[in-house]
Amino acid sequence: MSKIIAITSGKGGTGKSSICAELGFALAKQGHRTLIIELDFGLRCLDIMLGVKDDVKYDLGTVLKGECDIYKATTQVKLANNLSIVCAPEDPFAKVDAETISSICNEMRKYYEYIIVDTSAGTNESVFDVVEQSDLILINTTPDPICVRDARLMSDEFYKRGNKKQRLIINKVDPDIFKADLIPDLDSIIDTVGVQLIGVIPSDNDVVVSTGKGIPLPSGSLAFKAFDAISKRIKGEDVPLSFKILLQ
Repeated sequence: MSKIIAITSGKGGTGKSSICAELGFALAKQGHRTLIIELDFGLRCLDIMLGVKDDVKYDLGTVLKGECDIYKATTQVKLANNLSIVCAPEDPFAKVDAETISSICNEMRKYYEYIIVDTSAGTNESVFDVVEQSDLILINTTPDPICVRDARLMSDEFYKRGNKKQRLIINKVDPDIFKADLIPDLDSIIDTVGVQLIGVIPSDNDVVVSTGKGIPLPSGSLAFKAFDAISKRIKGEDVPLSFKILLQ
């Protein structure tokens, strides 16, 4: 049974798309057929992060216009045999509804074990409608008071809609940030958002380099180990939250 994973955040700039890319690479490396569907219309970036910017001939926009089917709009990632992507339209005004995305996901379930949906940032109605149909919602925040509050607002709305399939990712964590008295520690972020933690991703320049070049993270990097652990927890494996302890 395939799993649809929506990755979302209440605020832009939290690294949502890089999380999609690196989780995609991690799951594919573990042998799982993985598809990323990018919904950040007008702000397409995953083609660069996955190294396929010159290979994309059709995207979700051409599907919505009826110019091709979803299979033709699916691009294979060259550096990961098990990873493919459907890129977002370059048109920021393209329209899509939750029913269409749900239909596409259900069609692609036949061929992929994991479908990662990269939503647009923010708390608009369309994001909630799309995300709440997923099997798992990963809410992403950084250790910044504004981002944490926005993540809590998103989580609260999902709970109001009866969706408890939420997990929290804390991204771009630098231990020095806690010395600035903005946020006491990681536990305070978890308590504020009110969602069970699934992983902590340290601030790591390797992420900037890998997403800029469209290549997987080096296996020795701290970020790679974090994404590898998160992907295994998604699969139900019992992996200790070692980074939480390390970064406090």
